[in-house]
Amino acid sequence: MTEVLDQEATSFPMPRTCPFDPPPEYREIREEAPISKVSLPSGREAWVIARHEDVRAVLTNPAFSSDRNHPGFPLLIPNVNRDRPFLPMLISMDAPEHGPARRAVVGEFTVRRMEALRPRIQEIVDERIDAVLAASQPANLVELFSLPIPSLVICELLGVPYADHDYFQARSSKLLNRTTTVEERIAAVDELRDYLDELVTAKEEEPTDDLLGRQVLKQRETGEVEHDELVGMAFLLLIAGHETTANMISLSTVGLLENPEQLEAIKNDPSKTLLAVEELLRYFTIADTATARVATADVEIGGQLIRAGEGVLGLGYSANRDPEAFDNADDLDIERGARHHVAFGFGAHQCLGQNLARMELQIVFDTLFRRIPTLKVAAPIDDLPFKNDASIFGLHALPVTW
Repeated sequence: MTEVLDQEATSFPMPRTCPFDPPPEYREIREEAPISKVSLPSGREAWVIARHEDVRAVLTNPAFSSDRNHPGFPLLIPNVNRDRPFLPMLISMDAPEHGPARRAVVGEFTVRRMEALRPRIQEIVDERIDAVLAASQPANLVELFSLPIPSLVICELLGVPYADHDYFQARSSKLLNRTTTVEERIAAVDELRDYLDELVTAKEEEPTDDLLGRQVLKQRETGEVEHDELVGMAFLLLIAGHETTANMISLSTVGLLENPEQLEAIKNDPSKTLLAVEELLRYFTIADTATARVATADVEIGGQLIRAGEGVLGLGYSANRDPEAFDNADDLDIERGARHHVAFGFGAHQCLGQNLARMELQIVFDTLFRRIPTLKVAAPIDDLPFKNDASIFGLHALPVTW
């Protein structure tokens, strides 16, 4: 049986005190009580799972549900009663519904289809570097580069007008900020949902050659028209498709600049860039608690009995720094080549857009440091505005010079 940490240590989430390391409590949990009870801001309790092996065991066990409407699901924010039902989304589906819904769209994210996008992504990256070089110094890399690139890519992929990016970025930021009030959160969800509802309706009336338009045509072929499911897919992909990659671009830029020998290695040998991308994903693990689940039956994980109805949080950042899974786990080592990290999750719900994210990051790092070889951060690292208040870690702004 696993011990529970003392009461002072059981509030969750725990802040990162260093931008390049997990919360210090994670090491204590992993070493002393790798499956522990914590209290959440929502008022609920949950188990946190700290070891790499145990996190992967949870994510591959069908007894753990992703259904966010389940009364035991470990929500980090208080749930509220709503007259309007939540949108059906892949991230909240279980078998048997999840498999067919994922298969319907997974073909849009194959390596082959992503490679077909490479020339356009390269063009977008070059255009944004032009914008950085034309700006006065210090320039804000988040505003000019990190955020526009994945936003433009996901908008073109889905068929969302990029002219509306300020609208959906403002609302997605509220949804991902832990300090957002319940009322603000509901308003952001409803406004973004209404926007995408209208967009999907327009594509149903006149399908376009983009992911949403192709899904409309596919639904017609099968005779299974699911309007709300398509809106939910657009909602999930739009938010996840730009917020995660944008934050990885900013954090990784800082991480590489702070580790010049690692940066020099990819400058000298671009074939190592994909290795660097994989290591940076592991090293930062920006979506630490995307692995939340609720048990639907009594299950034993790592010697601890978790009862039906109890929530669990797989601590991805702890798992990705587990010395049992990664040698010298706290070091940034682009030669590591360890693709068994859980930065994209694991199992049936592993990130749908991981091939796109990898390619975007590869193109960004190969191009940014080649075209601006003297790039440097224009402020002490400790003074940078890290997103300690958000459920996806990153930077609000990144001043740079060259």
